[in-house]
Amino acid sequence: MKHPIKKILEKRNSGILAGIPSFCTSNSIVLEAILEYYLSSEEYVLIECTANQVNQFGGYMNMTPADFVEYLYNIADNVRFPKDRIILGADHFGPLAWEDKSENEAMDNAKELVRLAVLAGYTKIHLDTSMFLGSDDSSKRLSDEIIAKRGVELYKVCEEAFIERCDKFPNSIHPVYVIG
Repeated sequence: MKHPIKKILEKRNSGILAGIPSFCTSNSIVLEAILEYYLSSEEYVLIECTANQVNQFGGYMNMTPADFVEYLYNIADNVRFPKDRIILGADHFGPLAWEDKSENEAMDNAKELVRLAVLAGYTKIHLDTSMFLGSDDSSKRLSDEIIAKRGVELYKVCEEAFIERCDKFPNSIHPVYVIG
């Protein structure tokens, strides 16, 4: 199955105005309202969380990526919203939540986070490696090469995790990536 975001991009490339709002919230009342609003349509709903909200250490929501999926899907079940119309998004996933750590520690944490997100079924992954980390020289501009190298490292982990996910869920939709 083609990713719904790719379908939107194809429409845009052919001159048809198309887009999708991104809802980055973990508030149950807001999530319920969003899903109820879209219930009578056939549109997809993009629900995202940030690395500060949700991560392998719990984030400020005290949830892992898989916990957030379960939380969101329970809300969807309560309002009878079809889960196959939810696009799970990871927003600013990268070392941001650990920017005070050394590059090695921050990137190891970021790699584990993106791996867990893909394994949990997130299919819109915003890889963000544009921030200084604890071991970077902040007196100089962070080079495009460093940002790109870190992004490639995260991308590779996502792709490996997707292969692992497909072993359990063969009909999984391949993630789309937002870089930067």
